[in-house]
Amino acid sequence: MRVQVPQTGTEWIGVAENFHRKWNFPNCLGALDGKHITIRAPQNSGSTFYNYKLCFSVVLMAAVDANYKFMYCDVGCNGRVSDGGVFAACSLNAKLSRNTANLPHPAALQNGAGLLYFGTNEVCSYHMVADDAFPLRDEIMKPYPFRKCTKEQSISIID
Repeated sequence: MRVQVPQTGTEWIGVAENFHRKWNFPNCLGALDGKHITIRAPQNSGSTFYNYKLCFSVVLMAAVDANYKFMYCDVGCNGRVSDGGVFAACSLNAKLSRNTANLPHPAALQNGAGLLYFGTNEVCSYHMVADDAFPLRDEIMKPYPFRKCTKEQSISIID
């Protein structure tokens, strides 16, 4: 089996339709994250591969589709580098930054029946979801930072 990043807008839309159908999450092109793979320290590597988890590792950076299938994989960056640093240096980031990944144009959010959400024609970018280590950009959505909220703000955010 071959890991293959979607190459066309139509292929990306297929990924987004699967996310919407399976997870009720429209315009989502994948989930992006890094994972430390524990290794034996390479000879004479010093602390280069030593990570915050207090072990030696390389980082696997991956994007998966709605069925957890790998669409993109970058492995081998030393474990000392954060997910954000690995992503900054990977080929997927380069394609997204240069706008050469052939992502679909922003589209109105629709429910499963093809009806517009919220009764509006507002458009939303197609995007990947990622954790707080990644940059917030049109093509990457990350969690809202709930830090430094009062109790009242936290409650109103949840409601």
